[in-house]
Amino acid sequence: MDAARKDAQPADGSARLREAIKLTAPGTALRVALDMIIAGHMGALICIGDTDNVLAAGDDGFRLDISFTANRLFELSKMDGAIVIDKDLTRIVRANYHLNPDPSLPTSETGMRHRTAARMSLLTKALVISVSERRQVVNVFVDGRGHQLRSVQELMGTVNQLIVSLQSTRTQLDRNLLRLTTLELDNYVTLADISQTIYLFEVLSTVVEELNELVLQLGSSGKSIAMQRDEIMGNMDEEYTLLVRDYASDSSEENAKAIRARLHKTDKDQLRVPKRVAEMLGYDDKDEDSIMTSLGLRTLSSISVVREGMADKIVDEYGSLQQLLDDIEQNPSRLDSLGVDNPNILADSLYRLWGKRA
Repeated sequence: MDAARKDAQPADGSARLREAIKLTAPGTALRVALDMIIAGHMGALICIGDTDNVLAAGDDGFRLDISFTANRLFELSKMDGAIVIDKDLTRIVRANYHLNPDPSLPTSETGMRHRTAARMSLLTKALVISVSERRQVVNVFVDGRGHQLRSVQELMGTVNQLIVSLQSTRTQLDRNLLRLTTLELDNYVTLADISQTIYLFEVLSTVVEELNELVLQLGSSGKSIAMQRDEIMGNMDEEYTLLVRDYASDSSEENAKAIRARLHKTDKDQLRVPKRVAEMLGYDDKDEDSIMTSLGLRTLSSISVVREGMADKIVDEYGSLQQLLDDIEQNPSRLDSLGVDNPNILADSLYRLWGKRA
């Protein structure tokens, strides 16, 4: 590939590939056509978008300029050569088109159709789809990167495994968070406790990411899975951010997001090392037995009388959850002045969580 072509490569290749996967997901007209081609034991080479550059890389074929439908695409696939479609998937421009991409363009693909598809996706900005007649597989190419489409049945098998893993991890995390709340109220949270909780949050996040990719590939068949995912997750994303803010040396929301990004890029085994977690939270003098004082944002936000944004005001006033507990019975009017409508209910809720008072 020459220098000019390298410079022309889009920086958002991953986003373009995701968009291509959405276009070919179950429930779309394009996927209907691809399934018909597979069922008919045929092959196909389809270029979508960047029409001028695609046509410049080939010759011959039939000029059509007809509206796109799944049935038409299927019927045209019975001919050799490529089918060229506009970027909006509204018009079929050419059929039986002979493509001649530069053979020096690098590709690791083996079949002729797949090699041509990979090279065309490097040469142009088109989405290129190759259907192998012999192996009966469909590959989508963007910027030289290929993605093999899987059947709904294959995807659902993996989805079911991930849902079980998601439920199991969420249950384990819920138990851990309940224990952590009790430890916070006792002022006896250690760095090891925080490290274990963060590890579970990251395991949960990784499972959700994998599930999101499958939901994308499932298209219209993934709506119920997305609903099930959201029901299991609830407010875990917000709770994770609050946990990081509670224990980071800098408790700002912006810093918490930056810490979460670093945590997510860290190998999971490293998250089991408390000192490594402490470094990312902004400490260089902590070991696994070090006592960590919570600001109380996560615990306070779980109490119904604490309105949105009120937890930050309470923490700004008291400094930590423990200082709030020390002061709340002796001077409840201090909470009243912060705008807490029912200071006594807040106090009762905290003590119920602590198990000190019914």
